[in-house]
Amino acid sequence: MSINGALRSEAGSGDQGTTQIANEVIAVISGLAATEVRGVADMSGGVVGGIAERLGKKNLSKGVKVDVSPDDQQCSVDVAIIAEYGYRIPEVAGEIQDSVKRAIEGMTGLEVTAVNVNVLGIAFRTDEREDDVKERVR
Repeated sequence: MSINGALRSEAGSGDQGTTQIANEVIAVISGLAATEVRGVADMSGGVVGGIAERLGKKNLSKGVKVDVSPDDQQCSVDVAIIAEYGYRIPEVAGEIQDSVKRAIEGMTGLEVTAVNVNVLGIAFRTDEREDDVKERVR
């Protein structure tokens, strides 16, 4: 189903009508759930996401791609992150998978078949780097 070019997934129907959830909503839920995991420095949205941020637009679905099944009952999610230095990446990825799956299933009722985590970079904490520089200067 398409309204204004946005795909929609049907999450339920009843006597009062149907409920449709846009893929963008699922992407925002996924992005917020992923950024709450310790060890995630940021989401990676690529060139387009970076340009939008520089223009002052906060994209809550940055770095997230959602695929909803044709029957609108299942979805899979690809999440692209920047990991924080010092955290075990496999553990962070596992926590992201659990958190995103729980959030989507809890809020939308859709079954999540896969959460694919792509680590595109490592971020160093700026406060630690500043402390290291200050120590070297002394």
